[in-house]
Amino acid sequence: MRIFAGAISAVAPDRVVARALEGALPDARSVPSVIDGAEAVRLLAVGKAAFGMAVEVQARIAAKLREALVIMPHSESQPGIPLPGMRIITSSHPLPDASSEAAGRAALEFVASSRPRELILIALSGGASALMAVPADGLTLTDKISITSGLLRSGATIRELNTVRKHLSAIKGGLLLRAAPPGVRLLSLILSDVPGNDIGTIGSGPVAADATTYADAVAVLKRRGLWGRAPETIRGHLERGSAGEITETVRRGDPEIDRATNLIVGDNATAVDAAADTAVALGYRLERARDLSGEANDVGRAMATHLASIDRERVCVIAGGEPVVTVRGAGKGGRAQQCALAMALGLEQIEHERRIVALFAGTDGVDGPTEAAGAIVTPATVRRAKEAGIDARSALERNDAYNLFSRLGDVIITGPTGTNVADIFVGLVNY
Repeated sequence: MRIFAGAISAVAPDRVVARALEGALPDARSVPSVIDGAEAVRLLAVGKAAFGMAVEVQARIAAKLREALVIMPHSESQPGIPLPGMRIITSSHPLPDASSEAAGRAALEFVASSRPRELILIALSGGASALMAVPADGLTLTDKISITSGLLRSGATIRELNTVRKHLSAIKGGLLLRAAPPGVRLLSLILSDVPGNDIGTIGSGPVAADATTYADAVAVLKRRGLWGRAPETIRGHLERGSAGEITETVRRGDPEIDRATNLIVGDNATAVDAAADTAVALGYRLERARDLSGEANDVGRAMATHLASIDRERVCVIAGGEPVVTVRGAGKGGRAQQCALAMALGLEQIEHERRIVALFAGTDGVDGPTEAAGAIVTPATVRRAKEAGIDARSALERNDAYNLFSRLGDVIITGPTGTNVADIFVGLVNY
């Protein structure tokens, strides 16, 4: 848990924003001069780290800041009275609702009301896609909720999910950028929750160029077995877009893109590096594992095999990424807990007595529709579950990892951390 805490601390919103505003990051050296050259700054902060990022921006450029709009999840602890000039809207995650549409329309109005020579500073973090949801013309929010829910349960990657979202939206895929009046520049400081840091995928790229197309969105729905079950309005919209009857999202090479600068200020690698530093400081031999990608069950089993193969003393294995879960059961859990349970079953088959303990956890402190960030496992987890009257394999098949780990007292409860850079794995061997 100390190693996991080191990872979270490194991607705290105030820390990453401070470094960017100081020009201390390699790609952010021009940030101080961009802000100094603006007549005024308007701040739009969106995502799970929105409030923390906004507070740091306000503390550092208060003299320049004209107005701030913060869009954050309902689930985040309320910050109390907003700071002067700061308007806070809470909305829904991971599925949008009416509050998400209201928040998205407020963001469009906020950007559209800017004046020439002003700078719109966007503090963007994970969760923004659901928190700002404005349906494209002819679509309803109910349409979008239906297809988003199906994609989340299908095992779709974040890129697949956001490819579809962008092509059903009036704000994603660079369309927020189009709302800004001529002469207004936009600077995004981005805390990335997307493997590979694809700017067009993070938050569905509200002010970034989009490399995906309507045809790509159709292909995702067909690949995930959702095309035939999608609302007729969505199929018609995507088919018209594929036929060129609806304007595409903002393309690379579009002159609008020249007004926007998008900078990554923190990501999963930042957290993983900090976890590694903490492990070394605690006296562990460090080993980096492959990224956490693919189906959660496969990831968990692979990590069990990897840890069981280590025969040195006091080794810490660290990895980061974002597995996916294809939901087939009616249980309760999230991708981190699913990985952990799959790993527990693997360890039970491979090694009964080894000194191994590991955690899988989301850096946002929320794993799926649960209050847990993740779970801790050992080679004894399955045996302990059996003694408690729980069949671990059945729980895995029912996607019910949360109830198993909760019964054992092995869930990780941190509460929302105020940041979000995907997931972290920490495994200790012969500790």
